[in-house]
Amino acid sequence: MVNHLWLKSRFWFDSLSKSQGLNNRHLIEYQQTLTQQFMRNIYDADLMAIDLEMTGLDPLKDQIISIGLVPINHGSIPLAKAKHLMISIDGSVGQSAAVHGIVDHQLQNALPIEAAMAWLLEQTKGRILVAHHAPMDMAFIQKSLDNVFGQRLLLPFIDTLMIEKTRYLRQHGQLIEGCVRLGQSRERYHLPIYAGHNALIDAIACAELFLAQVSALGGLKQIKCHELVGLSK
Repeated sequence: MVNHLWLKSRFWFDSLSKSQGLNNRHLIEYQQTLTQQFMRNIYDADLMAIDLEMTGLDPLKDQIISIGLVPINHGSIPLAKAKHLMISIDGSVGQSAAVHGIVDHQLQNALPIEAAMAWLLEQTKGRILVAHHAPMDMAFIQKSLDNVFGQRLLLPFIDTLMIEKTRYLRQHGQLIEGCVRLGQSRERYHLPIYAGHNALIDAIACAELFLAQVSALGGLKQIKCHELVGLSK
């Protein structure tokens, strides 16, 4: 559990350090809109499930090629508001196409990373991100923000993989290889099987898993955001 006062102080100090540059005003505003979420319960909080598809697993050399987003509002997932964005890259998708199924010609008219990051900030403003294996996604987002804006953001996130890992260890004592992957985690809550490695489908799958996890942990109105939040920068 993360203390909400500690979270707010971290955001205040980080915003103060950014205030030296006028060009950073939109980044400061983005962070400030998040602090009001920490003391809200999951039911009342503004959340956004996110998934990325990349050319590889190394944020220092690989690139984001698609982003899937779906909001989580009052315990529901409004699919009509789900969004899927394709992003142009430098070079080729290479062998990663075998994983996500996206090939080079599909990215010819995609948004450049500069526009994609601006779009991501606009879409997720005021919402805490929810992802499966969130540190991986956050690392790619932070690297892209650094490339585009010259600095990173203090991003709060909720990691459904870490929630599941903690629950599994409490129940079984040790992990089995693959037991906390997205598909295997969903099976334990009797959620339907979806095809993987599509950013939009995986974002929806993550959102459904998260709501099931929170219900199992005590309920949407019983758990506050700061109890589940981690930080990335």
